[in-house]
Amino acid sequence: MAAVAGHEDTRTRLLATALKLFTEHGVEGTSLQMIADELGVTKAAVYYHFKTKDEITEAVVEPGLRELESIVQAAARERRPGARIDHLLAGFVDVVVRHRALVALFSGDPGVARALEKHFFGKESFMTGMMTILNGPEPDAARVVAVHAALGGIALAGGAPELARFSDDVLRESLLDVGRKLLGRPRRRPAVPS
Repeated sequence: MAAVAGHEDTRTRLLATALKLFTEHGVEGTSLQMIADELGVTKAAVYYHFKTKDEITEAVVEPGLRELESIVQAAARERRPGARIDHLLAGFVDVVVRHRALVALFSGDPGVARALEKHFFGKESFMTGMMTILNGPEPDAARVVAVHAALGGIALAGGAPELARFSDDVLRESLLDVGRKLLGRPRRRPAVPS
């Protein structure tokens, strides 16, 4: 059992190191040797866990994508269309804020784009589910554009280095507010103290 725990610990450290190096150098600018050197292990040790850098990239993005998939599934179970949208929007914002460093890579790194493409286009994707929930049954052009602007804007802003100075709570609330405006959702009222 200790060998399995050590294996998982090394894999977890490897993925954290890869994310750090990806944010500093990009996926294309990070080599397997750089990851091994940063971890203080041999390149063979990296190969034990992953055969290619693409496999590492996919493993780095996987947790966030799994969270999004779960959020889409939970949102789809809501009874009212507005509740589905609100659930999905809040969950999407939470994932963006929680994975800021990774989200920053999404916008411009071809290595991350390749990893995402597998998830978005390889099977019945959760992106289709997101769009169905947010667009509604018969969206017009304005609605489709608003949904894309909301999702793209939230992701770009959430990963923007210029916004790193804001706390998670401030960023989350601001992104949620912008998303609600773009999607035409009523503003949430603060809870009234009893």
